Amino acid sequence: MNLPINPFKRAIKSGRQQIGLWCSLSSSYCAEVVAGAGFDWLLLDTEHSPTEPDTLLAQLQVVAAYPTHAVVRPAWNDMVMLKRYLDIGAQTVLIPYVQTEEEAARAVAYTRYPPDGMRGVAGATRATRFGRVADYHRRAADEICVLVQVETRLALDNLEKIANVDGVDGVFIGPSDLSAGLGHIGDVGHAEVQSAISDAIRRIAACGKAPGILTADEAAAKRYIELGCLFTAVGLDISILASESQKLAARFKG
Repeated sequence: MNLPINPFKRAIKSGRQQIGLWCSLSSSYCAEVVAGAGFDWLLLDTEHSPTEPDTLLAQLQVVAAYPTHAVVRPAWNDMVMLKRYLDIGAQTVLIPYVQTEEEAARAVAYTRYPPDGMRGVAGATRATRFGRVADYHRRAADEICVLVQVETRLALDNLEKIANVDGVDGVFIGPSDLSAGLGHIGDVGHAEVQSAISDAIRRIAACGKAPGILTADEAAAKRYIELGCLFTAVGLDISILASESQKLAARFKG
């Protein structure tokens, strides 16, 4: 059995825009609903959601049946979390709150087997197709995509060093935490925040790595894409459900 390829990694490496949806609803059923919507990738979030590994496994299983790619965000840059998520089949991970070159290097190391990294070795996992991918441990890194999230002043100060870490495939700009870190919590649209985002996109691209971001503002998303953003999440499942259900109720109760 062959090692599954990672179409998302190939796409951003070749400069092809990938449009995504953020998934915070901790449900495989909800993940399957949006998996067929036509997005290139879905972010399965475990940082700001109650999603646990068993739920994440079910989400990965249902998404696999559709022409979209699952990106998994762990709650932290943690070797144990990453090991578990990779073993159940995640091929692309988005590591939050990376602020330094050393933290980025650790994120990469947690996804690599020795001698190149620190990932624990197991044989009969979902990632190996339960031992059926004979050369999995030698080739796994070829199909694993590491995205790191920058969302603080310190991370912006170290942006080039972070982006240039070998094994980092893309750098995601976390707009909400970045706005808080710049002193404008809750105001992503503030001029200083927008200037920092635009500058970061250009700097990441100049390093030859893929820039990414999340925004539900359509005009902002188009502007970021024009600046060079390559993996762009344009909405959130939980926000869509909340806003559209509220609008429907208001139309009949207003």
